[in-house]
Amino acid sequence: MSASGYAVLAERVVKRYRAKKGAAEKHALDGFDLAVRRGTVHGLLGPNGAGKTTAVRVLATLLRFDAGRAEVAGLDVAREPRRVRSRIGLAGQYAAVDEVLTGRQNLEMFGRLFHLGADGARRRAGELLEQFDLVDAAGKGVKEYSGGMRRRLDLAASMILAPTVLFLDEPTTGLDPRGRGEVWDAVRKLVAGGTTVLLTTQYLDEADKLASRITVMDRGRAIAHDSPDGLKDRVGGDRIEVVAAEPADLPAVAKAVDRVAGGGPVVTDAPDRRVHAQVADRVAALTEVARALQDEGIAVEDIGLRRPSLDDVFLRLTGRGAEAAAGMEVAA
Repeated sequence: MSASGYAVLAERVVKRYRAKKGAAEKHALDGFDLAVRRGTVHGLLGPNGAGKTTAVRVLATLLRFDAGRAEVAGLDVAREPRRVRSRIGLAGQYAAVDEVLTGRQNLEMFGRLFHLGADGARRRAGELLEQFDLVDAAGKGVKEYSGGMRRRLDLAASMILAPTVLFLDEPTTGLDPRGRGEVWDAVRKLVAGGTTVLLTTQYLDEADKLASRITVMDRGRAIAHDSPDGLKDRVGGDRIEVVAAEPADLPAVAKAVDRVAGGGPVVTDAPDRRVHAQVADRVAALTEVARALQDEGIAVEDIGLRRPSLDDVFLRLTGRGAEAAAGMEVAA
């Protein structure tokens, strides 16, 4: 694989953990591959225990790996870990800021820890407060910040040295929708400025909205790489979906849908009074079914076209839906 155009590369990376006495050795990463293009958001999806966090820790030089090859920002992770660390930022699942200090004091403290000096730390803190829309809250104690504001401050702290690559490990865990939206906006601004972001998440809508490419992991391996739309296309194209007003109308609804299904299966979900099927010509299919149901006087609660979701992709690739996967026991 050529390194040209990629900010992060992993090839056949293996990370093993010693087993407890009598147990088999655990492979947290088992031949893991990844290629992240520069200046993009790349999503890393998988159930708990798939190896997402281990992959980030390996690429961020926090864990040594046992086999394979990895590069970050054009540098060999195994041979040049110090140089790699000078080019990256890392924000974990929970904000690592001091609640006693103000937002500005937190950033100045991180700047001093990175040896920027008092003036340099003060100047960089001001730049980041403006970049992350925290100027008005700069003098407030972090304990007064909302969840979204804390995460934005944490992202700002990870950007003290203006890293080429930023690793975000489930950055919106526990946030409400408004807080998640604030973090998403901050990530988009970073990428617009040229930063490459590797994002691990269990929120499929988050990956769908932010990532231009997605890698799906399971059991320590990458099992799919594609754009969000490309992954959805693997499940199938558009489908028409009709919810009947009355259960007795389901056979007639299924007959109408069957006319536009192109020979594919028509699925009837009796408990939800729902009928759906994959279609080739989405607009023509919707028009024809709506006309047929109207002509026969059949009332419906809903009719529409649906695209496969990333949850459908997750189910197809891993054998379980995202909700079930997220509830699995966390492993290394």
